[in-house]
Amino acid sequence: MKPPNEEFIRKVGQWFDHADEDLRLALGAINLPGGEEPPYRLVAYHAQQCAEKYLKAYLVYLGVDFPYTHNISILLELCSEHADWPKELEDAEELTQYVITTRYPGEDEVVTREEAQRAVEIAQRVRKQVRTALEELGLKLLE
Repeated sequence: MKPPNEEFIRKVGQWFDHADEDLRLALGAINLPGGEEPPYRLVAYHAQQCAEKYLKAYLVYLGVDFPYTHNISILLELCSEHADWPKELEDAEELTQYVITTRYPGEDEVVTREEAQRAVEIAQRVRKQVRTALEELGLKLLE
């Protein structure tokens, strides 16, 4: 594989930054001080956004075009055309439900604390896996 040019690397960094913002927001919300209950549906939504953006960053690094989609299954399928690690993240597909059901009135379903925590844990695994995969491909990352 030909190494990506600086523009691709810059774009990957932007995807990482946006994804990490979503994760920080989800982690901050789930751990509100004073025992206040956060909107768990939004925690799950931002966890989904983190995972989605990390998968897209991987595809950007490889120069793979991807459709405008929030569907984690589609993104994992595209990633699996280039690596084996997406098989380890099949449970991330469950995050897709939080894109619609958490954002629109009438479509919203209750998200429990446990479901929100699971969504965050999945997002963290996706983050770690993508960063590891890109490091193995030669991308130098800063934490």
